[in-house]
Amino acid sequence: MDPALVKRWQAEGGELVELLGLARERLGGVAAVRLGPRPTVLITDPQAVQHVLAQHPDQYVKRSHRARLLVGDGVLSASGDAWKRQRRFLQAQFTGTGMRRYEQRIAAAVEACAERWAGYARTGERFDLAAEMRRFALDSIWRALTGHPVDAATEAELASIDDLVGALPTLPADAVEVPPAVAADLARLDTVTRRAIEAARAGDAGPDGPGLLHDLLAAAVERPEYTDRLIRDELVTLLFAGHETTATTLTWLYLLLDRHPAAREQALAAGPEGSAERREAVQALVHETLRLYPSAWMLPRHATADDTVAGHTVAAGTDVLVCPWLTHRDPELWPDPEHFDPSRFTTPGARPTVTGAYLPFGLGPRACLGLQFALRETTALLERLLPAHTVAFDTVPTRAAYGITVRPDGPTTVTLG
Repeated sequence: MDPALVKRWQAEGGELVELLGLARERLGGVAAVRLGPRPTVLITDPQAVQHVLAQHPDQYVKRSHRARLLVGDGVLSASGDAWKRQRRFLQAQFTGTGMRRYEQRIAAAVEACAERWAGYARTGERFDLAAEMRRFALDSIWRALTGHPVDAATEAELASIDDLVGALPTLPADAVEVPPAVAADLARLDTVTRRAIEAARAGDAGPDGPGLLHDLLAAAVERPEYTDRLIRDELVTLLFAGHETTATTLTWLYLLLDRHPAAREQALAAGPEGSAERREAVQALVHETLRLYPSAWMLPRHATADDTVAGHTVAAGTDVLVCPWLTHRDPELWPDPEHFDPSRFTTPGARPTVTGAYLPFGLGPRACLGLQFALRETTALLERLLPAHTVAFDTVPTRAAYGITVRPDGPTTVTLG
């Protein structure tokens, strides 16, 4: 793409995703652009996405994750053999038998949220929907990690994660020295995680029984790499990845239902409470929300060797941007892509079947570990709240803020009906 166009776009304050969307329209699913000192290739074609993320992950690597300052050497930012060991250990915690361990913990977090919403409905109290969704998701993952519900003091301390998520995109990727406010937030986060580690080491399993934190501590007995620092980094990684994306997805879902109220009625009419039909319909609401607002909206990689992707040469040293946001909005894959239509995920043949066309949690060996956990908790909460309440927004955000995740750019104050 013409560098002069890039400069003009940046000078006019355009969003990066809009510029990349223009590159895809002009140049196709594998598009060369220059956004900085190194050449950059934008990948949105599903087969090219597979090539980069699933078929050649060792050739297209992460350089430095934007959240590294927050998560340290946790599995989200780790690489090489260390990442493989960490991934192998955590993978078992979020699939099959591992997931069954969390069912009652998720159900308890859902019930706590439902009780709060019942109180809001009785009193007519206005509340911040995004904050409430973060509260639920944080409670759910905290129970999974520690065996405890999140208490008010811990919740307040962990609010630093949200402040850090907002601040990190403004810092250089390799930042070491940070502004005092960011340093203070990191210190608060370290304090609460250190306290949780010490409590778990002392045998405090909580009312829900031992959690994943206890498993990490047990692993440290035989695996010397699991130092207190790495356990802290994994704990923060799971807290960040396990609540930020879920909360954002739920917030976007309610905003979409505000614009498309019939979708809620159709989901509830799909079957009686607790039926497989209703669950499938609710999951379709979640999947269509994730199509429009994927948890991983941009997946940066770095080419370590010369390669050919979909007939295009990619030289070693090239920055590669895989962009699920744009793949999910490709009209050749998703007819009328800007329209919210959950039936894409319930009607046979209504969605593309090619791998790489739908990847809200990434793809390949570095896909999100908590995919099943996230889908289970969002579905369980919606099955409980959707029949009980309608949501009315005071004002509706009209833009998205693109950072580590994609958040609504504006307040989300609501009342319940």
